[in-house]
Amino acid sequence: MSWIPLESNPTVMSKFLHDLGVPKEWEICDVFGFGPDELAIVPRPVASVIMLFPYNDAYQKRKEEEEVKLKDKGQQVSDNVYFVKQFIHNACGTMALIHSVANNRDKIILNDGILKRFLDDGKNMSPSDRGEMLIKSEDMVNTHREIATEGQTAPPDPEDVLPYHFVAFVCKDGSLYELDGGKFDPINHGPTSPDSLLEDAVNLIQEKFIVQDPESVYFTLLTLSNVSDAY
Repeated sequence: MSWIPLESNPTVMSKFLHDLGVPKEWEICDVFGFGPDELAIVPRPVASVIMLFPYNDAYQKRKEEEEVKLKDKGQQVSDNVYFVKQFIHNACGTMALIHSVANNRDKIILNDGILKRFLDDGKNMSPSDRGEMLIKSEDMVNTHREIATEGQTAPPDPEDVLPYHFVAFVCKDGSLYELDGGKFDPINHGPTSPDSLLEDAVNLIQEKFIVQDPESVYFTLLTLSNVSDAY
């Protein structure tokens, strides 16, 4: 199954979340740079950091090596992390948004609607079963299709293999988790806090991702932020 990919556009992504039942005070915001001045203007609190980055053979190789390493030495993953496996081609943007909200329901009080039903129904499921449930969620599929055609650029063919990928970074139970439905598990990157999530995620991204592909122009950072105090 393939979806039209979401554009890396805060307005489009915010509308998608609001149509799913996320309150209007939560929006997707641009991160314009990694310096302290640029990070200081990002609306707070930040519930998640979403990264768009190059999806290529080098990334695939690093992902496979990481999986072998983590399966060998193990890692601690909180039972409270809500993780969904991705079985839909080109759905990584939607997956990043779902992971961002699902792991912040103590902050984000969802309105009755599509996303609340999906998350509640999947509460006691395995990540794979949640991924299968997403395939069958007609409301989610239809909402995604409507929003994915509203970007500033013409949507690509759903079957196209695109050279970029979305992942989300969240703070859960004091740890910084990378949530990528294409990986075998959430990845625990060590301690963080709700107040330092943005800075800790930026440091991680610079040290573990950008250094691997320093010439790429595909890196984009966004946040899911509460903007009620920004106006």
